[in-house]
Amino acid sequence: MSESSRQAGTVTQADPETEFDDLDVDSPLVGIIMGSKSDMPEMEKAGEVLAEKGIRYEVRVMSAHRDPHTVADYCRNARMRGLRVIIAGAGLSAALPGVAAAYTELPVIGVPLSSRLSAAGGLDAILSIVQMPPGVPVACVGLDNARNAGHLAARILTA
Repeated sequence: MSESSRQAGTVTQADPETEFDDLDVDSPLVGIIMGSKSDMPEMEKAGEVLAEKGIRYEVRVMSAHRDPHTVADYCRNARMRGLRVIIAGAGLSAALPGVAAAYTELPVIGVPLSSRLSAAGGLDAILSIVQMPPGVPVACVGLDNARNAGHLAARILTA
């Protein structure tokens, strides 16, 4: 604390969240996460849309079931690292978008993915994403439609 601050009796503190919002850095604005490497061909389509629009993004593979601590850490620190939207793709029980939303205040867009292992042709993933409990919002695009998730993320960023 400076001498003048001590004399005047005032102390100002900066809110780190607000301070980071004003920085113009080359960090990604959108995080694309998925539960398995096998989801990559579909989820890359979200990245293609973002790249076409000049929006920086990053891609990570992390499982809500196998790596829950990794998912929690990633989502808790997302805003601090400059992310503004998370796109989460998952199939079968599709827990990743909901777990991501539980650990961040950022908008989360869920991409339900079909799978050869799915008993319901992807309906299980859709229902897992759209039936979130109150206070844990997750947007949901169509089955295997990561491109729309990229478009929605771009709209969120320009709103």
